[in-house]
Amino acid sequence: MAYANHTLIHALRETAQRLRDGAPYAWGHHGQCNCGNLAQVATSFSAEEIQAFALASAGEWTEIAENHCQITGAPVDLIVQKLMELGLTPTDIHHLEYLDDRAVLRHLPGGFRWLRRNSRKDAVDYLEAFADLLENKMLDAMVERNLADLTEKECVVETA
Repeated sequence: MAYANHTLIHALRETAQRLRDGAPYAWGHHGQCNCGNLAQVATSFSAEEIQAFALASAGEWTEIAENHCQITGAPVDLIVQKLMELGLTPTDIHHLEYLDDRAVLRHLPGGFRWLRRNSRKDAVDYLEAFADLLENKMLDAMVERNLADLTEKECVVETA
């Protein structure tokens, strides 16, 4: 599962908003699909540039992420690297493209349901649910740290 952080959460929400506002969306287009729209937010590349870079590589986003090489410096590898720097894993990229991570789907408004990968509305719902899930993970981690700090302070006071 992705590394929960503010930058990734913001990028997911911004991508969802851009799609809501009518950004070009086409699941069969590397630069306008679910991952392509997030890549536009995460990089300075346009949909057309992302499409050209991806077509020079083999496969869909799933294969591109799995075959990612940090050494080559190929443009599509730089895009995948940027997505991974945001906190995504190759598995997250696969799930984002197919809208099928069960943990994210359980965070959908109204509860779990399967989504269609070529639906703008479903992509927006998934991006928002993914951001909500990561936000909840961050909050849970903060609560745990605060409880640990309080427990540690209480132990110090009791032993003093």
